[in-house]
Amino acid sequence: MKEKLALLKLLADETRLSILNILLREDSYVEKIACELGLTPATICYHLKKLEAAGVVNCARSQFYIIYSLNRDIFDRPLYELIKKDEPVCPPEEKYKKEVLAAFFKYGRLTQIPTQRKKREIVLAEIAKDFEIGRTYDEGEVNEIIHKYHEDHCTIRREMIACGLMQREHETYWKVGDT
Repeated sequence: MKEKLALLKLLADETRLSILNILLREDSYVEKIACELGLTPATICYHLKKLEAAGVVNCARSQFYIIYSLNRDIFDRPLYELIKKDEPVCPPEEKYKKEVLAAFFKYGRLTQIPTQRKKREIVLAEIAKDFEIGRTYDEGEVNEIIHKYHEDHCTIRREMIACGLMQREHETYWKVGDT
């Protein structure tokens, strides 16, 4: 959205619009545009550099001149494409999950067990990724995997069962579903 806003601000200038109108008719060079608009070549260069940086115009060297042309692809798109809001790259749930994981994990270790249920479930699901579906684990193996993340393997093991991420029967544990 910031790029679109920058483009709209860039176009909200009388001199730049005059330059674009000239380039709509034909490709041109700085001195010719300056003469036609009654401005200095330095002023035209300044505006053309801004337009070029935004991708609105292209330039190519031809003998002694740099010829500027309009990037028609930008202007061939419907206006609604320019003003509609882009869909977020990362859905809000994913963004929240990443923020929670960044807050509670440092250097791959869990700094503390979250007290809020939603955050705790996110953290536990992250730890559960180390377990394979369809494989059974004895209690020692479960503790060893959990211990890579946090010292309190008993609490985390219990919480993973309570959240439905793992199941237990006697001393045998297994991961439930795909988390």
